[in-house]
Amino acid sequence: MAPTISSTTRDEASVRTSVEELNATVEKAHEAFLLGRRADLTTRAGWLEAVAAALEEDIDVLVPLAARETNLGVARLQGELKRTVFQLRLFAAEVRSGEHLDATIDHADPGWGMGARPDLRRMNVPLGVVGVFGASNFPFAFSVMGGDSASALAAGCSVVYKAHEGHLGLSLRTAETVQRALREAGAPAGLFTLIAGRAAAEALVDHPLVKAIGFTGSTAGGRALAERAFARAEPIPFYGELGGINAVFVTEKAWSARKDSILSGYAASLSLGMGQFCTKPGLLFVPAGTTAEVAEALRTAFTDFEPAPLLTERLHEGYRNAVKEVAGQPGVEPLVEGTFDAAPMPTVLRAASAAVFEQPELLRQEMFGPASLLVEYREESELTALAELLEGQLTTTLQAEADDDVSELAARLADISGRVLWNGWPTGVTVSFAQHHGGPYPATTSATTSVGTAAVGRFMRPVAHQDFPAARLPEPLQDTNPWSVPQRIDGTWTRPQPKVDAR
Repeated sequence: MAPTISSTTRDEASVRTSVEELNATVEKAHEAFLLGRRADLTTRAGWLEAVAAALEEDIDVLVPLAARETNLGVARLQGELKRTVFQLRLFAAEVRSGEHLDATIDHADPGWGMGARPDLRRMNVPLGVVGVFGASNFPFAFSVMGGDSASALAAGCSVVYKAHEGHLGLSLRTAETVQRALREAGAPAGLFTLIAGRAAAEALVDHPLVKAIGFTGSTAGGRALAERAFARAEPIPFYGELGGINAVFVTEKAWSARKDSILSGYAASLSLGMGQFCTKPGLLFVPAGTTAEVAEALRTAFTDFEPAPLLTERLHEGYRNAVKEVAGQPGVEPLVEGTFDAAPMPTVLRAASAAVFEQPELLRQEMFGPASLLVEYREESELTALAELLEGQLTTTLQAEADDDVSELAARLADISGRVLWNGWPTGVTVSFAQHHGGPYPATTSATTSVGTAAVGRFMRPVAHQDFPAARLPEPLQDTNPWSVPQRIDGTWTRPQPKVDAR
C-alpha cells in the first residue's frame, strides 16, 4: 500500500510513492473495483453524493489551502469547488437514471430478416482501475476529484490519482476528504487512492491492472504518457486533454457593427484567470486597416485589469518563453506590450494574414498565460483558408451577423473543433448533458468529452449476453427491469417512471 501521507506537507520528496507501493495500491484498487461493481446504481450514486457533501463541508479548509498554493483568488476557488460539487451530484443523478448503461435488448426472433436471431442483450460495464493525472490550472474541477475521477467513479471504476506537484498540499487534503467520505458511505477500501512522484506515475501507466488513463496537461507530457499507454503489451485507452489555441473569427459585418464590444469581450476572455484556461482565445482574426485604433481599444480594456502571479514559476517561465518565441517570428509585432513581471500584464501580438500564410506554425503555438495573437485578414474570403491552417481545437468561435454567409467556414470549424460558438467567448465550460469538451489532436487524444455526463462513457465498454437464462442476466438486462433503467427493447426505447418513496 502507499504510505500514509499528510496534507500538512508540501514537499513531494517526503510523500513520494515507490514503485512497490504503487503496485500494492493498484492491486488494492482492483480489489475495490471487483467489490464496487456489484453495487446497485443507488448505492454508487450515494458514494458520489457523500464525496460532494464532504467537499462542501471542508470548504473553509480547502479553499484557503488552494489559494496559498496556486495564487488563485478565493472567490474563483469557491466557484470552482461549487462546480466540482455540482458535477458530482449531476453524475450521481445520471448514475441513478441508468442512462449510461445503454441497456439494449433484442428478443429472439425466428423471422428476423438476417435469419433467426438469438436473444441478445447488451449493456455498458466499467473498465476497472483508472489512473488519473490532473491539471495545475483547476485545483478542484480538473484535479483530485475533478471530471476524470468523478466520471470514472460514476462508471463503476476505481481511481488511482497522481497528485499534481503544483498544489500538492491541497491534493493530499482533498484526497483525505474523499477517502473519509467514501469510507463512511460504505464504499470498498481502495476505491480512491492518491500517489505522488514520477516513478510511481510511470508505473501507474504500465501496470497491467490499470485499464485506462485520464490526463489533463501539456501536449508534450500527454504525448509521452499516451505513447507509454499504447506501447504496453495490452494497450489501454488514454484520454488526454492537451489544450489548444481556440481561434475566434470575426466577419466584416460583425466588426463594423460591434467592434468595441468584440474587443472588450476578447480582452476579458483572454485575460480571465491570467489566461490560464485551456479555452482561452489565443487567436483573433479581424479585418485589416485599424491597427492603431484596435491597440488603443485593447489598452483601454486592460485599464482595470489586476495582474496576479501565474500558477507556478515553471508555468511563468514557459509563458515568457512562448511569448518571446512568437514575438520573434518574422511579421509579428507587439500590439499591446505586456510584462513578464511576477504578476504579468497581458500581451497582444499582431500579424498580417500574409505572414501567417507564409508561416502557418504561428497559428499552432500556444502561449499559456495572458497573451494572444491578433491576425488581420485582407478579405473575408481568406477566413476559410486560414481555418484550414489550424490544428485540432477544443473550441472555435464565430463572431458574425445573422445575414452573414459563413456556412463554409462554420463547416470547417466543426471539422477541427469539439465546440463551436456563435457570438460568444470560449472561456467557461458548463457541466451539462450536451456539453462536449474535447477536439481533434492535439486538443485531445480521443473523440470523447472530459466534461458533462457523456464523460462517464469513456470508462465503460459494451458487453453482450446471448441466450442467457433470465435469472443469470445482469439486472439492467432483465425483462422485469428491477433497477428501472431505460431499456431499448427490440428497437424501441422504454423509460420507466421514477420510483416514488412512499415514506
